[in-house]
Amino acid sequence: MQPPINANGQGSTVRGACPHDCPDTCALLTTVQDGRAIRVQGNPAHRHTDGALCTKVSRYTERSYHPDRILTPLRRTGPKGSGQFTPVSWDEALDEIASRLKPIAARDPQAILPYSYAGTMGLVQSEGMAARFFHRLGASHLERTICATAGGEGLMHTLGGKVGMKVEHFAESKLILIWGSNSIGSNLHFWRVAQQAKRDGARLVCIDPRRTETADKCHEHIALLPGTDAALALALMHELIANDWLDHDYIARHTLGWERLRERALQWPPERAAQVCGVPVEQIRRLARDYGTTKPAAIRLNYGMQRVRGGGNAVRAIACLPALVGAWRNRAGGLLLSASGFFPIRRQALHRPDLLAGRTPRTINMVTIGDDLLREASPDFGPKIEALIVYDSNPVAVAPESGKVVQGFAREDLFTVVLEHFQTDTADYADIILPATTQLEHWDIHASYGHTDVLLNRPAIAPVGQARPNTEVFRALAARMGFDDPCFADDDLSLCRTAFGDAVDFEQLLNQGYATLPIPEAPFADGGFPTASGKCEFFSERLARQGMDGLPDHLPNHEPAGSDTRHPLAMISPPARNFLNSSFVNVKSLRDIEGEPLLEIHADDAHTRGIADGQLVRVFNDRGEYRCKARISERARPGVVNGLGIWWRKLGPSGTNVNEVTSQRLTDLGNGPVFYDCLVEVSPCA
Repeated sequence: MQPPINANGQGSTVRGACPHDCPDTCALLTTVQDGRAIRVQGNPAHRHTDGALCTKVSRYTERSYHPDRILTPLRRTGPKGSGQFTPVSWDEALDEIASRLKPIAARDPQAILPYSYAGTMGLVQSEGMAARFFHRLGASHLERTICATAGGEGLMHTLGGKVGMKVEHFAESKLILIWGSNSIGSNLHFWRVAQQAKRDGARLVCIDPRRTETADKCHEHIALLPGTDAALALALMHELIANDWLDHDYIARHTLGWERLRERALQWPPERAAQVCGVPVEQIRRLARDYGTTKPAAIRLNYGMQRVRGGGNAVRAIACLPALVGAWRNRAGGLLLSASGFFPIRRQALHRPDLLAGRTPRTINMVTIGDDLLREASPDFGPKIEALIVYDSNPVAVAPESGKVVQGFAREDLFTVVLEHFQTDTADYADIILPATTQLEHWDIHASYGHTDVLLNRPAIAPVGQARPNTEVFRALAARMGFDDPCFADDDLSLCRTAFGDAVDFEQLLNQGYATLPIPEAPFADGGFPTASGKCEFFSERLARQGMDGLPDHLPNHEPAGSDTRHPLAMISPPARNFLNSSFVNVKSLRDIEGEPLLEIHADDAHTRGIADGQLVRVFNDRGEYRCKARISERARPGVVNGLGIWWRKLGPSGTNVNEVTSQRLTDLGNGPVFYDCLVEVSPCA
């Protein structure tokens, strides 16, 4: 690994980037004294960070120097799940991994599966060298869908990609719909922009089943039922048409499929949508009037609303709205879900799919890992999964229907390697644990899905203990597997340069830590969408050719509210404010703020079940159960409970967490998870 730059001496400052899965992708400044990081703060020179960090990342030194951090390779000595390990050397660990993988690969490399996601969002430490290793090996391909693919597919089939308005221009909007996002907790820097707009007279409306901290600060909260967002969007279209709040010129010149969409929307009067969404009809009419008559109007969409069966269709429907009213004409109008499609990432150069050499390994969806680890070999499935290498993820805690996930990881005939900072729920089931570096200890380069700047992360300190970057681990494994392809010799700084090639001024990245992409101020003012037609596609020919509905529609949940009398409550599982998925759960100062696993429940639902505030309750359905404390709260609407996540299972009252009851079903588009499409019952514990 290259030595740290500007990381020695008294009080030196090192520029970096936040690695975590948040739209903001903050620029960091790490203060280093005598080789030790003593402070992490936001870079005030980076306009999107503006010197501010969330509570989680501002305490990043607690994570890097945590007393429970894994600092040496470990080999399992007790039963799987017992958490019993003994230290071994790196050579022993890597030799054992290679000796276990070689015979499996000789039979069928598809019996080996990588499992990773967004433990780091960096392009180098996530898949930069790992993808090369698994391509060369011929391992099964992991379909990485656990967060954003339904929404991403919805955008792609409507706007042509993950593109939208610039986040900074929300400050000039006069109406902002914050749809499926708790911006205060998960998109802090956007919230600062929205607050500026509010001070300048903008109206803010929060659309979310939960009364979040963001909803508290908006002018209005629309507490619709989970999975009914498309119905609301179609009713808004109905009212825009009925009242002629339309930009006919923009529709004619820059959209495709208007007449078909018009016919679909007219089937959704507000009365119908009100019944489906569980909100007052006048609230829908008022929202439509505001959206149709306020200019510029902007929508900050986020991924919470797409974690249901019809999530892709819902994003498609919402993404049609700005074109109907011509909101894209103004730089402060339009929509933003993700800006990641603007980034010219050279993924093939990074991941080297050519190393497959013509092989086409099977694909396994990460959402269904519980079922897939329990499958036997078959012509349809292929070989049984014999080896699993987990990095940048904690599937035992975060994957749905975790009872099955645990069963799969507990298989004695499954060889499991986990690259980790801490002994997570997943690491407890490993055969070998390898200590990974944190963001302060390695090179990386980052795109963003909340703004359009590229950020470079320099290592601020030497690796703590014997920790190694993911890239170094996969280089070493490649060597032990006999892979001598020159690409495995690329060092991390070279990989950072490869990620964007000449599309980004790398010297600027080295000098200031970030570089801004040249994106038009109002990218779709004159159309020019990155679709095949160049238009906003209300009707998708591509979907129609696949035998799907070319128009967006409301698709009821797999488990619609009111459809199961035994499990009558809809449950969503948004993140606790001071956690990010399962990251930071073991940071004591943050866990102390959260207290303990909680289920928010409305007073009416609690009363009918004899549940008192603070009481231990059992949350259950046919998939399983977990236990936590009940909080009677106005944050929960009647008929919906909020299971705040994602706690490590081992820290829960019964050794389980909220994903014990979520399902492995998939979304309509993108094969994503349906965490918020879940019916449960709740009862007091004795």
